[in-house]
Amino acid sequence: MTDDTAALLARVEADEAEVVLPRFDVTDAWALGSRMREEAAALGLPIVIGITLGEARVFHTALPGSSADNDGWLDRKTRVARRYGRSSFGVGLAFRAAGGDFDTDGRLDTTQYAAHGGVFPITIEGVGVVGTVGVSGLPQAEDHAFVVEHLRAWLADTSRADA
Repeated sequence: MTDDTAALLARVEADEAEVVLPRFDVTDAWALGSRMREEAAALGLPIVIGITLGEARVFHTALPGSSADNDGWLDRKTRVARRYGRSSFGVGLAFRAAGGDFDTDGRLDTTQYAAHGGVFPITIEGVGVVGTVGVSGLPQAEDHAFVVEHLRAWLADTSRADA
């Protein structure tokens, strides 16, 4: 394991511990997804955005420059986040930090699972993981950062509204 991998994994684990929401439902999914789409469009990002609750896809959009390949990556990363209950980026980094590789050591069908950055679990305080928020179309660290940035803002807005 390199020092860079260890530092990045520690940062991603901190993201996962920090971003725990008090609640989240389909109305929240629409509002969060719409905010993410608005910013991505303003920045000209060629991404797809997807939000799930349980097994249901409750928000999905594709921006100019994205393709069906991005949808495939989003689906594969979403399966990883659901299966492991953590970010798809964190899963891939954890395998690398342990000296392994998800594609060979994860023993899962790589046409169905991808441990690359971009999908983050929706974790509800006192409940656990109830869904996912994800993007695909940028380099994996940027996909992850975009999602976390928006979830942190959502958490801050929700906390202010509850105060």
